Amino acid sequence: MSTFNNYNFSGKKALVRVDFNVPIKEGKITDDTRIKAALPTIKKILNDGGSVILMSHLGRPAKDMAKKPHLTLADFSLESVAKHLASLLGKDVQFAQDAIGEEAETKAEALKPGEILLLNNLRYHKEEEKGDVDFAKKLSAYGDVYINDAFGTAHRAHASTAVIADNFDTDNKMFGLLMEGEINAAEQVLNNSQKPFTAIIGGAKVSDKILIIENLLDRATDIIIGGGMAYTFFKAQGAHIGNSLCEEDRLDTANALLEKAKEKGVCIHLPQDSIIADKFDKEANTSSAINAEIPENWMGLDIGEQACSSFSKVIKESKTILWNGPMGVFEMEKFQHGTKCVADAVAEATQNGAYSLVGGGDSVAAVNKFGYADKVSYISTGGGALLEFFEGKELPGITAIKK
Repeated sequence: MSTFNNYNFSGKKALVRVDFNVPIKEGKITDDTRIKAALPTIKKILNDGGSVILMSHLGRPAKDMAKKPHLTLADFSLESVAKHLASLLGKDVQFAQDAIGEEAETKAEALKPGEILLLNNLRYHKEEEKGDVDFAKKLSAYGDVYINDAFGTAHRAHASTAVIADNFDTDNKMFGLLMEGEINAAEQVLNNSQKPFTAIIGGAKVSDKILIIENLLDRATDIIIGGGMAYTFFKAQGAHIGNSLCEEDRLDTANALLEKAKEKGVCIHLPQDSIIADKFDKEANTSSAINAEIPENWMGLDIGEQACSSFSKVIKESKTILWNGPMGVFEMEKFQHGTKCVADAVAEATQNGAYSLVGGGDSVAAVNKFGYADKVSYISTGGGALLEFFEGKELPGITAIKK
């Protein structure tokens, strides 16, 4: 495996798997974070005198069109991404209407040093998600060197993220700068963390986070649990949680996790209180309650002041912080205070020397929403990939480059 910075791309055609799966509304990109994250990799190749052939997916065309009949293949085209990328780079970006076929082959063949080509949505072809060997071989023929810079899809064994690497020798396949940064940040937290190490785990369901919590029990000193999943833990201990979110089939799991943490000497922090509402609505009536005594017909939608205070204290005393998942329904103004408090504490701890990694779509959205993007150590672009990394799973997109 080559290292990206030490590779000279002069005269080379670099085939780069990027993650341009960005939100598009009425033909306009509403969040270009993932596109901007790929710019350093693209610029390095161009500055060396190489050319760039980019490939990505956008949405899930077949599944999404089955659910929403008004959608067409055109709604999943990367053509608007090509135009946006051109504006960011200040130079032309060529576009091929398909990922394979005569047009893509001709444009890739004719590409000159300093030029860029973006292939259309890989998921127009079912062979992509199936990890088809022949499809991967056709894609590989476009480039002299393969670069995986799409951490957000590293957990999928797709043709363009894993299988394709078999068509390049060790010296001509590598991670891009974004992928390198993601892996280094995740490995620092997972394998080289300074103590105290606090993991902040939020979100709606215990079932989504069981494996990550179990894996962190061998590494973290403290685990903060917030969001809807906290109420399953309270219900498991016999508390009255009103109409709060609860996975009834995970009560035993919640108790087992608490018991394991106790055995390993890891401190699990549950929120003492909540901001409660009489319905799931931004206009709902609100109050506050101790989490063991939430009234009937009321539901917890954010952590309360006591929880904010105790969570903040733990975070500010930490040397390593992993944050995955919000503390409440932060999209609604009435229920964003708890998530903002956590963001405040993570930013302050980072300023005082802690290493902080924020990952998962909602956590990243919260950090951006509250203006803390430049006040944490690293923001991951990978949702499911980062989660599986911290669950201890092998990620095909990483393994394919390293083997």
